[in-house]
Amino acid sequence: MVTWFERMAAVPGMHFTGSPGVVREALSEARVRPEASYGSPMWPTAEGSTSATPASRHVPIEASGADLVARVWEALELPGVAMDYHFVLQGAVDRMWSGRRSYPEGLELLEVFALLDLELMEAAPQAVSFDTGPIPESFVHVTSVSRLIVLLEREGALEEALGVAKRLARFGQGEDEVAQLSEKVGALAQEAAVGGAA
Repeated sequence: MVTWFERMAAVPGMHFTGSPGVVREALSEARVRPEASYGSPMWPTAEGSTSATPASRHVPIEASGADLVARVWEALELPGVAMDYHFVLQGAVDRMWSGRRSYPEGLELLEVFALLDLELMEAAPQAVSFDTGPIPESFVHVTSVSRLIVLLEREGALEEALGVAKRLARFGQGEDEVAQLSEKVGALAQEAAVGGAA
């Protein structure tokens, strides 16, 4: 049976307490509950029912800029499964990365959404795995956190990028970034030590 949650903040282990500025009760699909079925839960819609959760259906493909940000925050307040929230966050990060020239203020939220995605992965590893066992062993490729590592490195926040890469390595990805960033952080520490001794 697939485990669904009323909202992302209900996922056990999440420190995230809810979307800023979103009145959950005002979202029409916040109170939608799945119908009993033998396979995947079926969610009622105006047209009938669907296996797609309210969270997974909430962010339209054409959303961008401030509209995208608002829709993502709302989606995190809607019923869904852990993987839905991952794909909502990762999709937003990918779109913000692609549109960073036309919506530069999105880079700050790219960081927020990527860190939320990483927190979700750590709390619910099934969010990024198609394994059916209780402890996932293989994981899908995660682009949201990789984009954050690149962004942090470009900004010169090498230690922060290294910390994020180490957290991602638990999911079988980011090991190359850990090695490269460790080398850079070590080289900077050596430079500082030599410069300080001069």
